Amino acid sequence: MSEKKSYTCPHCHSKLIPWRSPDLTTWGGKIQMVCMNDDCPYYVRGWEHMKKNYDVVASYRHRLDPETGESGPLAVWSPTALKNQALPEEEIP
Repeated sequence: MSEKKSYTCPHCHSKLIPWRSPDLTTWGGKIQMVCMNDDCPYYVRGWEHMKKNYDVVASYRHRLDPETGESGPLAVWSPTALKNQALPEEEIP
């Protein structure tokens, strides 16, 4: 039996949560690992950065593709946005 790998956020060191991207995205429904820590400095700074630079109320969370190692922002428009896509441990493939 193989163990599931654990990933941490490089910005706050919280455990990344498995998140299923919507089927019609360029990620094609694959699992992404996302920082859901509302105190993460990357997420917290994002609100001011997006307002100042783009005049939008939005932020972003750290995202990692465990298959490719690619990481980047996952845009969110509220503190609860996209949290409903997080997977419970028992559903992680």
